[in-house]
Amino acid sequence: MPKLTKRFVEAVKPGPKGTAVWDDEVTGFGLRVYPSGKRSYIIQYRARGRCRRYTIGRHGIWTPETARREAKVLLGNVARGNDPAEEREEDRRALTVKQLCEQYIEDMEAGLIMGKGGRPKKASTIEIDVGRIRRHIIPLLGKRRVRDITKPDMNNLMKDIIAGKTRVVMKTEKLRGKAIVRGGRGTAIRTMGLLGGIFTYAVESGVIEHNPTHGLRKPKYQVRDRRLSEAEYRILGGILRQARNSDHYRLHAEILWILAVTGCRRGEIINLRWSEVDIEGSCLRLIDSKEGASVRPIGLPVIEYLENKRSTRTGTYVFPGQGIDNAVGNFPQSWKKLLTDTPLWDVTPHVLRHSFASIANDLGFTEITIAALIGHAKGSVTSRYVHTLDSTLIMAADTVAGYLKALLEGVEIRRNTYTLDRESRRSAIEHILIESRPAPKPRLLEYREGSR
Repeated sequence: MPKLTKRFVEAVKPGPKGTAVWDDEVTGFGLRVYPSGKRSYIIQYRARGRCRRYTIGRHGIWTPETARREAKVLLGNVARGNDPAEEREEDRRALTVKQLCEQYIEDMEAGLIMGKGGRPKKASTIEIDVGRIRRHIIPLLGKRRVRDITKPDMNNLMKDIIAGKTRVVMKTEKLRGKAIVRGGRGTAIRTMGLLGGIFTYAVESGVIEHNPTHGLRKPKYQVRDRRLSEAEYRILGGILRQARNSDHYRLHAEILWILAVTGCRRGEIINLRWSEVDIEGSCLRLIDSKEGASVRPIGLPVIEYLENKRSTRTGTYVFPGQGIDNAVGNFPQSWKKLLTDTPLWDVTPHVLRHSFASIANDLGFTEITIAALIGHAKGSVTSRYVHTLDSTLIMAADTVAGYLKALLEGVEIRRNTYTLDRESRRSAIEHILIESRPAPKPRLLEYREGSR
């Protein structure tokens, strides 16, 4: 066996089935010459009772000297119990981030990924998650192996999304639909939260041992404290009165009014079904809200509106669309057109919801009562077996809805707090006393002498 040198390697002639020549200096190190003339450096060793071959690399990229040094390292690893060929095969089979994400999406759509409250993720949530995976995670990390991802990689990914490196305008499956992907702080926070769930899924599946997102310092959400003043409510009322005179905007203006006086989420009202409206119980029994099934108290102005519309509208939905039996569409576009070029250009459905809660707080209601009014997690009435709501919740819904209805109609109200108003409290007590009847006097027992 000769020593492998550059001159010797280039002089070896290929055979019809290839030729292997072994080095006389390092046992197990050799050269393989293929019938095509291609030359590669290899090592041959035994591991777990099997004879294995491992290709170091092609001649030209590797020289005999560099290949020999690499062979010594690899054979030393073999002596310590490692198997380079097996490790390389595992590397080739190693799951990429894209493959992991596709598995996660498949299980998520099959209802195997649990979301809030231990329930399978809803279709709307799945759609948003898939969008974040395909528009942010896969473009930036898709080709990387899952087991190679580190916390610095996560930090860089977050910075890239904040900086807008995934910014793009792309078509969607909807007719003339397009998605405008901007990135930014909020998108980065939510995407990293989703990616943390995907890596937890990988840990539970045995793909990796540790979640690289754990301990990652994420920026805080920007607190949205925008709320409508009483003057702005009166401006909104004027916009809605004008919109109701238009056949194109009438239904959307009614939705906007309902959002203002109930504090509900946009989707809860747009997709509201008549089967979810409980007139006698003065509440909405939502089948599927953000918190799951939810019972939502509503005030008398809303009840009267729904009673009036129930007699004139047919179909499943309170706000029907133009199809056979579906919910109204294009609300975001109408919302934008109604409020653009007005002092309320920055008002969103969340602003109306936050303003509703703020007005309820101004009126003196407690945090737990307000949470129940708007269906927040900390106070949501989620049991579908609740048939009669607490009269306190109904009174609170009446008060807030009535107050906001008056503001939308242009009424100027001087006082903001009724709970501490002595006259109102005294009037309420007197109202209860007037309706009550005096209790009958108890009969006294007469004792006679000797009755014992």
